[in-house]
Amino acid sequence: MAERYNIPIFEPYCNLSQEVKDTIWNGHSVDGDENSIIGINEFFSWVEANRYKIQYKYMLSRFSGRTTCHACHGSRLRPEALYVKVGGKTIAELLDMNVEELLAFFAALELSDYERGIVHKAVDEIVSRLRCIADVGLSYLTMSRACNTLSGGESQRINLVTALGSSLVGSMYILDEPSIGLHPRDTDRLISVLRRLRDLGNTVVVVEHDEEIIRAADMLIDMGPLAGSDGGEVVFQGKISDKIPAAAKRRSLTLQYLDGSRRRLSREKRSWTYSISVEGAMEHNLKDINVKFPLGVLTVVSGVSGSGKSSLVGDILYPALYRKINQTGDLPGVFRKLSGNLDRVTRVEYVDQNPIGKSSRSNAVTYLKVYDDIRKLLSDQQYAKINGYTPSFFSFNQEGGRCPECQGDGFVRIPMQFMADVTMVCEACGGKRFKPDILEVRYQGKNIDDILGMSVEEAISFFGAQKDDLAKQIAHRLQPLVDVGLSYIKLGQSSSTLSGGESQRIKLAYFLALSEDSASVRKEKILFLFDEPTTGLHFYDVERLLKAFDVLLDKGHTVIVVEHNMDVIRAADWVIDLGPDAGDKGGEIVFAGTPEEMAESGTSFTAGYLRG
Repeated sequence: MAERYNIPIFEPYCNLSQEVKDTIWNGHSVDGDENSIIGINEFFSWVEANRYKIQYKYMLSRFSGRTTCHACHGSRLRPEALYVKVGGKTIAELLDMNVEELLAFFAALELSDYERGIVHKAVDEIVSRLRCIADVGLSYLTMSRACNTLSGGESQRINLVTALGSSLVGSMYILDEPSIGLHPRDTDRLISVLRRLRDLGNTVVVVEHDEEIIRAADMLIDMGPLAGSDGGEVVFQGKISDKIPAAAKRRSLTLQYLDGSRRRLSREKRSWTYSISVEGAMEHNLKDINVKFPLGVLTVVSGVSGSGKSSLVGDILYPALYRKINQTGDLPGVFRKLSGNLDRVTRVEYVDQNPIGKSSRSNAVTYLKVYDDIRKLLSDQQYAKINGYTPSFFSFNQEGGRCPECQGDGFVRIPMQFMADVTMVCEACGGKRFKPDILEVRYQGKNIDDILGMSVEEAISFFGAQKDDLAKQIAHRLQPLVDVGLSYIKLGQSSSTLSGGESQRIKLAYFLALSEDSASVRKEKILFLFDEPTTGLHFYDVERLLKAFDVLLDKGHTVIVVEHNMDVIRAADWVIDLGPDAGDKGGEIVFAGTPEEMAESGTSFTAGYLRG
């Protein structure tokens, strides 16, 4: 019907006249005319009426999305609530201000003596907490910003503000890696906050790998010497400035890196010929930037926390490229064009820190498909053959061999009507997850529970020492977990107990194994996107991570990393630095080039720390 109603179908929607847009949305109906147009609104009203049918339900969800409420225009409040104003501003207008603007507003707020007598405590409390937010470097955030849009570093600092704003004295704060997601510039601010907590009379205990925080500590307790069964000892306790015993230095990898006796990894740099480009990126705080991403090399996207890195890589590059390759997927953020050597990328993988499995029974060996070989090995034993135990009997996801009481979980959850559920070890299997008959099947004296209780390192040693090919194959397929620094985790350890960094490295191990074992994957050219893969990593583990990246690059793949770690930035082949600051003051490319060029001529915060 387009030609009949003069609708130019090859014209961009934004260029259409309002009359044509109205026709498209609302249709054009003439009584008795079989050529009437059914508008988009009428069509989806019909789909809505038929949503009880599964195909229409899926169609509706596919074409539905979020948009600003037409009634409240995003304020989330009724008109009556917006009639109340302070200093000429409604609460919605105040919440749309950033911290810096709000502090200026309250500093200039004029109140009568009567009004000030009523609200002075509230105003003082508001200003105090706003200053705390500014002190940790989040003055660019608006108060209406949704929590799920915050980066990892921003979330960490908001939690710190909650503690700092309470002004408790004589308390102990235990922080687990508070530097996650923080640029070194922001880490300095974090250290200032931690010292302020200490100076108030509190005790601050920090579990951390960041070099600056380690050096700023009043007392260092270094655990080791290595991970897993080779760790668990205190190898050093004292001040960094103290004269450190030579024996402690020999045992402590941390001290060796801090005093320079153990050199950081210096990888061979790669050059590049092909690239893909994102043109006109404008999502969130990105300011209409054009970014070129090299192919076949290690690229690091750096910048202070909140400068737009996740918006560029996670919200635009990944969904746009995924849509281009697969012709489906989530809507990418606002940008104009994706161009370059797109035919040189056959697949894109976003390796984030989300859990590796939704079930409590999922673990590293099931994710890497190694458990299939372990089950096959046990089912090949004589006792299993006599009793007809096939590989499925050794699965805790299927009926047969798993404990019927706990369904293979190893624990049972007891619902409490008015309290949180209680989790207890299953009394039927004692937490071993299988029936007693299945536990009778042994390979070299080990049953399925013994094997799942091994660490990766112990399992490689055990299976690698056997003569049969299947056992050696299991040891070989577990090796990628060691390569990414996860030799200490248990084979049967539930994915729900893994940190975000550990989950991300298990995904990396999966791709390392896949690129080696699968001929089809070896032919592909995959673009890998990693969001802060050094989370939870020691200096030693960062080296191993970079070596794992090199394995992917040697296969012809591309690795793009959003990262703050200076060792990773120094080792990169190409650096894209966003800034110059965070929020509205960020979203621009302040440097693109090699890390050596950046250290020599860069003027950003990242360049300064790279030189230092």
